[in-house]
Amino acid sequence: MMLIGVNRSPYTRRVAITLQAYDVAFEQRDLSGFADRAEVRASNPLGRIPALVLDSGETLIDSGAIVDHLDETYGGDRPLTPAAGADRRAVLKVAALMMGACDKGLQAAYTRNHTPAEKIHQPWIDDCNAQVTNALAAVDAMIDPSAPYLLLGRLTQADIAAFVAERLARGIGLDTDAAMPRLRTLTRKLATEFPFSSTEPPAT
Repeated sequence: MMLIGVNRSPYTRRVAITLQAYDVAFEQRDLSGFADRAEVRASNPLGRIPALVLDSGETLIDSGAIVDHLDETYGGDRPLTPAAGADRRAVLKVAALMMGACDKGLQAAYTRNHTPAEKIHQPWIDDCNAQVTNALAAVDAMIDPSAPYLLLGRLTQADIAAFVAERLARGIGLDTDAAMPRLRTLTRKLATEFPFSSTEPPAT
């Protein structure tokens, strides 16, 4: 199995953490959607990461579709996304909020970093950053500081999505220690667990 993408991407890291949590053997090609666009397009015509090439040769794209496959294939009776019911909806809601926050955070960063200065529309950037802040604050409010994980008393895709979103938020300058202290405490704890520590991207 081959994971294509760099773990600096929250979407790729989401998949890498899931693979490690399920103890699935895989290799990884550290390709960037920017620097290595042509090579990435060989696996995903959109030129986006991640892609996951299965042992059968089939290629999956989009982190949500990939983790859905991994949950179905390797999750057994305790998948990281519950199979049905209220627990499933709760996990999917948090994952949607957190991956949406990643989308908005990256839109703001791309606008700031890849748009000529005279064409940057700061209110758009501010609105994206507000959406990130509001989404993370909503999840912060859900956290019981006495619980080991965000939901269900065990690791779920909610934790994984929250982890990568909070990491991205700090990367774009949000002070999560001050604004989302319960979420920051949770992600510090998760960072010590193998699926998370083993996927930490190298410092740049």
